[in-house]
Amino acid sequence: MLLAQARTETVLTLRNGEQILLTVLIPVALLVAMSLMDVIPVPDPRVGSATARILALAVISSAFTGQAIALGFDRRYGVLKRLAATALPRWLLVAGRVVAALAVVAVQVAIIAVVALLLGWRLPSATGLLWAALLIVLGTLSFGALGVLLGGALRAEIVLALANIVWFALLLVGGVALGVDALPGWLATVVDALPSAALALALHDAVVEGTAPSPGHIAVLVVWGVAAGVLAMRTTKLS
Repeated sequence: MLLAQARTETVLTLRNGEQILLTVLIPVALLVAMSLMDVIPVPDPRVGSATARILALAVISSAFTGQAIALGFDRRYGVLKRLAATALPRWLLVAGRVVAALAVVAVQVAIIAVVALLLGWRLPSATGLLWAALLIVLGTLSFGALGVLLGGALRAEIVLALANIVWFALLLVGGVALGVDALPGWLATVVDALPSAALALALHDAVVEGTAPSPGHIAVLVVWGVAAGVLAMRTTKLS
């Protein structure tokens, strides 16, 4: 039942043209631009640093923005209410979405990795790859909880607007396109506590340096994810 539900959610996501644009085309285009152009300051090795940031963006796109919008419109059209009336337990509906998000992120990571290798990215050590995989899973869970929190409480039209606004904000000043070091002091302090910056910086340690990420960055992801999950359980509506 879990696999069937997850497969359905994954196929629906991958068939959606807007989702493909958000989750694949835009991240790949930004990866190429950040790797080959000097418009945005990216530390050396440029391709490796850009890859780490784009992997973080891919997780945000799928787990947060995509999940929030999909959940908001599923509520609007009564999909969740109808599924809740079937034999599927509620925990399985949630678990199916989580597994689907992980599957979509896996596709994104594979595509981004291939493009990065073509651009000259050098694979990190086995330790770095293992940490990168763990961070991507943790980031997907944390941003997925934030996506459920947003998509499960507000009207679909509001979710659509807010999810895209937050996506652009995190891309521009959330520690993704611009690193925390490139931001003013007061803003850098705020951004450093955001899950987007924590994920990007942690992935930089794993993907570029091949080392374990800072415990502080992992803690930021865990705290945001747990807090969002607790709030989502109290605020998520079926309609």
